[in-house]
Amino acid sequence: MVSSRLKEVFEGFVVSRVRPLASLGVTPNALTVAGLLVSVGAAACYVYWWAGPLMLPAAAALILLSGLIDAIDGVLARSTDSVTSFGGFLDSVSDRYSDAIVLSGIVYAGLCDLGWGLAAIVGSLMVSYARARAEAAGVKMIAVGLAERAERMVFLALATLASYFWTEALGWGVIALAVLVQFTVLQRAAHFFREVENL
Repeated sequence: MVSSRLKEVFEGFVVSRVRPLASLGVTPNALTVAGLLVSVGAAACYVYWWAGPLMLPAAAALILLSGLIDAIDGVLARSTDSVTSFGGFLDSVSDRYSDAIVLSGIVYAGLCDLGWGLAAIVGSLMVSYARARAEAAGVKMIAVGLAERAERMVFLALATLASYFWTEALGWGVIALAVLVQFTVLQRAAHFFREVENL
């Protein structure tokens, strides 16, 4: 909810700083792919968290960096009139892969319970699918639901930072995330039902 409401404020702040990237040959699609690769790096940090004390803080930083890149690729596209259907498709698919890859890294590393980790992965994907399916039916889902993608990324990054001091914090964070995403799906389902009933 917060991410949707702050989107316009954020875009107004960064648009003048992002637009020069186009003159350097950076495209929105290139940023999208870069964001996905950064997420892969975050997952790798989770998988090899035992290699050094800074691996978990690095994972948190990479999650936030991936989120920032994901936020500015759309700003760059809109500010340079380079919005395309393929770009929107690539961005959406890349986001889903990023979510799944990062959480899979946590699960694979044994940093959370397997069942809760799978629930978090499925729920995260379903939050996005619920929005896509509803909007395909003509029902807007902007700012509907407690755990949109930006909130999920920030929450996971904070839980990861906390795990630097208390390893089990990430496991509990994944449990909380799994509950939040399922609740968000229910929120979006309820919103969709109310909207279609009023048509």
